Amino acid sequence: MKKLTEGKRVWISVMAAFLVYAVVFILFDDYDRKWIEPIDDVSDWHLMLFAVVVMLVLGYVLYKYCKRMDERIKEEQDMKQRLMRRQLTQNIAHELKTPVASIMGYTETLLTNPDIPTETKRRFVERTGVQAQRLTSLLNDLSILNRVDYAPHVIAMERVDVSQLVADVTQDVAISLEKKHMTLENCLPEGIVVNGNEMLIYSIFSNLIDNSINYAGEGTTIKILANESDTHWNFTYSDNGVGVDDEHLERLFERFYRVDKGRSRSMGGTGLGLAIVKNAVIQHKGSITVNKTPQGGLQFIFSLKK
Repeated sequence: MKKLTEGKRVWISVMAAFLVYAVVFILFDDYDRKWIEPIDDVSDWHLMLFAVVVMLVLGYVLYKYCKRMDERIKEEQDMKQRLMRRQLTQNIAHELKTPVASIMGYTETLLTNPDIPTETKRRFVERTGVQAQRLTSLLNDLSILNRVDYAPHVIAMERVDVSQLVADVTQDVAISLEKKHMTLENCLPEGIVVNGNEMLIYSIFSNLIDNSINYAGEGTTIKILANESDTHWNFTYSDNGVGVDDEHLERLFERFYRVDKGRSRSMGGTGLGLAIVKNAVIQHKGSITVNKTPQGGLQFIFSLKK
């Protein structure tokens, strides 16, 4: 069913209210008339005719105004979308430029200088591999966001055991956590089941953990909690890391937004991880907020519909 525009909702609401008022006024204009009775007085018929004419004129004028209002709203939305697409295209081009330039630079150096020492060649090949992996991660993240944005109806929903899934994520990131001397406390109870997409739910927890690994600092402790409501499972993900300043909190879910641009790129982040988290949560009819913990780290509170 097609959703009514803002202008149409206003028009229908005003016309319905006017119609109800006109009917009540005509049928019960006499104080001694307590029930709906046949209208015998000619003046009542004139009054009804006048009300109908006024309603038609008012309806036409209001319809034109509401139609113009819808057009203005659509123009503003289209302009915002064009600006967002332009900014997104610029950001994508900017993010792709660095790994591509690095790969081309290392490759060209290896091809044009065959006598480079073996150790240098090995180091160049390793750096090329790192940049290729970064490029792959960026393209994968863009693919996930495009699927959520433009084809949410094709995302398969099934029974997902979130408790087991988070346990799998914990195993997958164990080596990365160990390198940063970080601890992950998975306090989720068993049997958390939702109707969702396993890949997207996996990306929620993996991206939150990756964000902590990249930016929270060494020795950080991560904690994941959950409690149940009638319709949702509510999760709390927190770390006691370095956190961010208050001015950055509201923008953390923006695509390609970086608190420290230079530091973020050097750590391998694509700038899309938290955007994926937010979109995946919304896809599962939930909500997400972020705030600072008393210890200075970050706390993400989000929900997933059962």
